[in-house]
Amino acid sequence: MPGMIYFIGAGPGDPELITVKGLDVLRRASLVVYAGSLLNPALLEEAPPGARLYDSHGKSLEEIVETMAEASRRGETVARLHSGDTAFYSAINEEIAALRRLGLAYEVIPGVSSASLGAARMGLELTVPEVAQTVVFTRLGGRTPGPTPDDLAYFAREDVTLVIFLSIHQAATIEKALLTRLPPETPVAVAEKLGFPEERLLYGRLGELSRLVEEAGIRRTALIYVGQALAVRERPQETRSKLYGRKS
Repeated sequence: MPGMIYFIGAGPGDPELITVKGLDVLRRASLVVYAGSLLNPALLEEAPPGARLYDSHGKSLEEIVETMAEASRRGETVARLHSGDTAFYSAINEEIAALRRLGLAYEVIPGVSSASLGAARMGLELTVPEVAQTVVFTRLGGRTPGPTPDDLAYFAREDVTLVIFLSIHQAATIEKALLTRLPPETPVAVAEKLGFPEERLLYGRLGELSRLVEEAGIRRTALIYVGQALAVRERPQETRSKLYGRKS
């Protein structure tokens, strides 16, 4: 009987942020497939003795799928680790499509997104009552086609919190695009290497975003947060959620 292939959101950097269910699978997997360029290697220490560790960095889709499929056909449990949460920019769709064609069973175990960890580090919720009740997770197109600067500007509103992935190297383009819709004093934050020892959080205003990033020397592995929800760090929000309102 073929073994199960688990796609696991391993969390952002901090190995303690994997879910209990994900950790349980990892601890009994015969094959662990991971991206060495993204995952904290400390997490691999949780794999059982004798488990095969397969670094997917630089491998083709076909190579990765065939490695997992061979193990599954032998009845082994496969843990396919993805950084952050599987729902955001994890590229699991193409791997799952290939497994479906092969008739192999899989399960997806979600994880903690870097977007959530960044908000936690800032002590914020991204949906503040009467300030922002909408969050947009997005990126600018690059090697992978995606939203244009005009698209990014379309998402920008003062009652929306933007979380921009995989685009820190285009900070100047993001700043220029968003300034067509938002005032330059709009709060921004840049979160680099979340969950890793070298983690950094930088705060500023939209009108200085590109300078902030350039002076910090940030080139990759960072998120950009934009919106009035971030202002709560500076001035505690006086509005209250209706969930905890006084009963009449």
